Amino acid sequence: MRILLTGIDGSGKSTAACRLTRAITESGGAAVMLRTPAGRRTMNGWWAALSWTPHPRVLDVLETALRVINVLLNEARLRRFEGVAVLDRGLQCQLALREARGLPRGILLPWLQRVLPAPDVVAHFDLPVDVALARIRARGTDRESHQDLTALVSGYRRLPEYATFMLIDADRPAEDVLGDLLALTGWGGRSHLPDDTLARH
Repeated sequence: MRILLTGIDGSGKSTAACRLTRAITESGGAAVMLRTPAGRRTMNGWWAALSWTPHPRVLDVLETALRVINVLLNEARLRRFEGVAVLDRGLQCQLALREARGLPRGILLPWLQRVLPAPDVVAHFDLPVDVALARIRARGTDRESHQDLTALVSGYRRLPEYATFMLIDADRPAEDVLGDLLALTGWGGRSHLPDDTLARH
């Protein structure tokens, strides 16, 4: 079972991924959390220190290279794993960034989506941009603008595969979000998702 968590920065993906993995293992199941970052937080720190921002195409090349490397490393780790793989971000996140920046989907990422094992479910964390910004400012580890986050929200929604995503209301208590994720992975929990949604998984 593979569950991929997507969403804008500040939506709570990484925290939820940790909680989901821990909840499954504490219930006696096998679960592993694998991150697929693109290094945006680190790179944004570099650009801020240099008072310079590269062209969006340059940013995309750097981020895509790191994201693809992490995807392939994760695939190697999962070759003999039997259990729930909780994927914190994925190729879909980079494609959404391309949409947000007005860049084409390209060839490599869609090809990798076709040839690599697909997640059984994509849980997309949905919440207001203002809430996400407040969370980002509270943690104080990176910076995002309202404009960039709004563009990324639209970028996700323009993805052809967005219609297949399971929308998670991330503007709720962490326990409620965890309940939805546990239900999607077949590990119980109190879900607020529609019954027909759960029946498909």
